[in-house]
Amino acid sequence: MPHYSYDRLTALDTSFLILEKPNGYTHVASTQIFEAGPLRTEDGGIDFEAIRKAHAAVLHRIPRYRQVLRFVPLENHPVWVDDHHFDLDYHLRHTSLPRPGSDSQLKRLSARIMQQHLDRDRPLWETWVVEGLEGDRFALISKVHHCMIDGVSGVDLLQILLSPDPQAQPEPPPQWIPRPNPSRLQLLRDELGRRMRLPFEAVSDFRAFLRDAEDVRRELRVRARAVRETLGESLRSASDTPINGRIGPHRRFDWFAIEIADVRKIRDAFGGSLNDVVLAIATGAFRRFFGERGVDVARLDFRVLAPVSVRSDSQRGALGNRVSAWVIQLPLATRDPRAQLAAICSRTAELKESKRAVGAEVLTRVAEWTPTTLLSLGARNASRLLPFNSVVTNVPGPRIPMYLLGARLREAYPHVPLVDHMGLGIALLSCEGRLHWGVNADYDLVPDLPEFVAALQDSFAELSALAAETAEAQRARRAARDGTQGA
Repeated sequence: MPHYSYDRLTALDTSFLILEKPNGYTHVASTQIFEAGPLRTEDGGIDFEAIRKAHAAVLHRIPRYRQVLRFVPLENHPVWVDDHHFDLDYHLRHTSLPRPGSDSQLKRLSARIMQQHLDRDRPLWETWVVEGLEGDRFALISKVHHCMIDGVSGVDLLQILLSPDPQAQPEPPPQWIPRPNPSRLQLLRDELGRRMRLPFEAVSDFRAFLRDAEDVRRELRVRARAVRETLGESLRSASDTPINGRIGPHRRFDWFAIEIADVRKIRDAFGGSLNDVVLAIATGAFRRFFGERGVDVARLDFRVLAPVSVRSDSQRGALGNRVSAWVIQLPLATRDPRAQLAAICSRTAELKESKRAVGAEVLTRVAEWTPTTLLSLGARNASRLLPFNSVVTNVPGPRIPMYLLGARLREAYPHVPLVDHMGLGIALLSCEGRLHWGVNADYDLVPDLPEFVAALQDSFAELSALAAETAEAQRARRAARDGTQGA
């Protein structure tokens, strides 16, 4: 056994490093708003030292947070090694809004913090404690590089720090002893050995597939079709719109929240899933937003990327990315919101039936064979021929009240990174009965971001009103039927 230790990044994790550019970061982030509660200090501030101790107490449960990137010589593939110079005070920051700080000021601060790249010579995360927020509240602004986590495992990390028990206090952390790092020669030798083992691992994987598949021929046809359709979509560029163009270094960030119960009423009235309703709300908003700017929506081939988690229950809490994606054309040319939702339901049902997410997962596994240089070239070319206009990602969050040292979490707004030629992205996080929408936009491409957020709210209100009318009509029909039967 080697006396050193490291973890090799997957091809998918590596792609998030490759896609990062001077004007485009690829870290995921969120702004979480808490009641001050017992963390309030006598001078009206927040007990930062207590929050620091809480972070220190859980770091042993998330070892990636004390690891840094190193690269295999020649191959240049990244690996994780323990950071022998880890300094928690670098990653945990303390700042304040001018009192009394408003939500608008917090949004601007969030955007400024999020638009700054993470230092690749250190573990790839930061958390900012922000005090001074009006209403006896404070915020945590957290950012973690996408090569470390996907949205689902990111929520798991949040739940490690928080507790459903308002009285919970951190336990003393165990002593941390960093593991020895490999030398450059050892990394190169291990990589050559891995390459030699790949054909044998492929044979083993195929045998496992044959053993587990109920109908081998059918499974092979499904996977081949999914790969073919996925590749076909990736070679077709989406339409040009006002939100698609060269992104700059600066961002705008806005948010709002709605009740999940109200979203369920729309689903119950018209069918589909909660995520279908989310996509229908986005469809109505984009239609309004572009229409007010003189864009002929009937001519648009407007598509969004909808990430799909392929993380099993046994993989919850594990770091790294276990995610595939659907590319969904939004029916912007359709005027009726009910018809928009019906079209989206039909499309997502088709994608589920065809197991389209399998295609992206198969291509990701194939990428493990690809040298990093070719992987880099492919990822950069893909960003120039972007097959979608925006991202809409929906991640489940905690369903019960959660606390940080007794301070109750009230709101959590996620932040999805932008890539070049995509100037707006939407991320959602459910939290304690509410659906929190975080909208990230390029500062120059979308100078009127609040108007887009208003369009999202108007689209939701219109669907809610139609759902209420439908539910009332159904109640009236039932009452009439019951009255007829009683007579």
